[in-house]
Amino acid sequence: MLKRHEVEILLKAGHAKTEVARLAGVSLCSVKRIAQEGAVVHVDDVAERAKRQIGRPSTVQNFRKQVVEVLEQEPGLATLEILRRAREAGYEGGKTALYALVASLRPKSAKPLVRFEGLPGEFSQHDFGQVQVNFLSGSCQQIHFFASRLKYSRFMRVSLVKDETVETLVRTLAEHLASWGGRPLLCVFDRPKTIALEWQRNGEVTEWNPVFAYATLELGVGVELCWPYRAQQKGSVENLVGFVKSSFFKVRRFHDEEDLGQQLQDWHHEVNEQRRCRATGIIPTLRLAEEAPRLRALKVQPEELALRIPVYVGPTGTVVHEGHAYSMPPEAISMPGTLYLYADRVRIVAGRYEAKHPRKLVAHEGSSLAEHRAAMVAAVSGKRGKRYLKRQQLMELGEPAIRYLTEIVHRRPGHWFEDVDRLHRILQSHGAEVLRRAMEEGLKQQTFGAMYVERSLQAELSFSQGVQ
Repeated sequence: MLKRHEVEILLKAGHAKTEVARLAGVSLCSVKRIAQEGAVVHVDDVAERAKRQIGRPSTVQNFRKQVVEVLEQEPGLATLEILRRAREAGYEGGKTALYALVASLRPKSAKPLVRFEGLPGEFSQHDFGQVQVNFLSGSCQQIHFFASRLKYSRFMRVSLVKDETVETLVRTLAEHLASWGGRPLLCVFDRPKTIALEWQRNGEVTEWNPVFAYATLELGVGVELCWPYRAQQKGSVENLVGFVKSSFFKVRRFHDEEDLGQQLQDWHHEVNEQRRCRATGIIPTLRLAEEAPRLRALKVQPEELALRIPVYVGPTGTVVHEGHAYSMPPEAISMPGTLYLYADRVRIVAGRYEAKHPRKLVAHEGSSLAEHRAAMVAAVSGKRGKRYLKRQQLMELGEPAIRYLTEIVHRRPGHWFEDVDRLHRILQSHGAEVLRRAMEEGLKQQTFGAMYVERSLQAELSFSQGVQ
């Protein structure tokens, strides 16, 4: 159309038609035809081409009426079925042309947009995120974080976490809820395996992660999961992670992980107490004052939250969790039980037997109570069995104990059991840590035997009493 307009201007300027054809780069016949037509009033080439019916007639247009009738009767009929019926009626063209015709004629259904908004104390959003951070020190690290936000007030909490396990999720969730002063009616999550294991096509969860499920009962938290086809919900949760990345990680530079943690605290103050939220136009802490009365107190505080884990008492009288062995009475052997996992301790219940241990976090480290060791030795029959059980209990103190016992056995192969008996008495009377330190000192001094451990222990105890 612009080319036609150019021809019109040249003709009006008085140029001869042959001169116009040369200047415009078109044929003389085209110039003569344009001269006889009306003035150009628009530049929509596609509309003009359709109006003039330029080009070879489309084969599919002969079936337009048939397609219209089919769609009137069955608006949702699959395009492939429409193509099959057209083929039976004699259509020999390509499927692409027919698909384009069906798409242009099929009724369009427009669904209204429903925003995922909440009332005071109704919703909070939670999700894990991860980002690659290049520190100014030159190192690079994958950072995991857990983000939470009250939907109404937009008050946020973000915590750096070591992983994205179910324990990390529920403990960090409890800390965030406690920092807000309570829990809303529903906590909204995405659909990770740490929460839901299986669900139906309609989104109904058929199997929850049992650890997560029991933890929510302990806290009194209601849970709602986003479903992939509910874009307003899922997008809102994912935007929470995106907001943290775009407004914190991507606009700041960090010297190291410690500096990152300090800047994260400053960022919390900025987004919660200084900056107006773009969605509400209000500083989140001001809205939190309105939302806080609607939050309900947690049933248990974060430090008292225990995860319930099904366990089994093994033949050695221990329960193993995450590579750490915790002792139980010998009467509980072969019993199923429940391990209540706290942040700093564990409690194991198997039938009518119960044991409490400090939680072990160092790899391969275990916890054995003196009364359990004594009961196991008493339950074993025969001197030989008791001696080897005592030695095994000493070996469980770790690598220094194994090295120390190895030296004793090889130096006194016929009398090692005497040293084991005496060392075991020290273990029962003074505890694992005291005996482990004495063995480590014996390895340094190259003095092997219960006698040297007893002397070292006496000196240590005398020094401790003198200090007191």
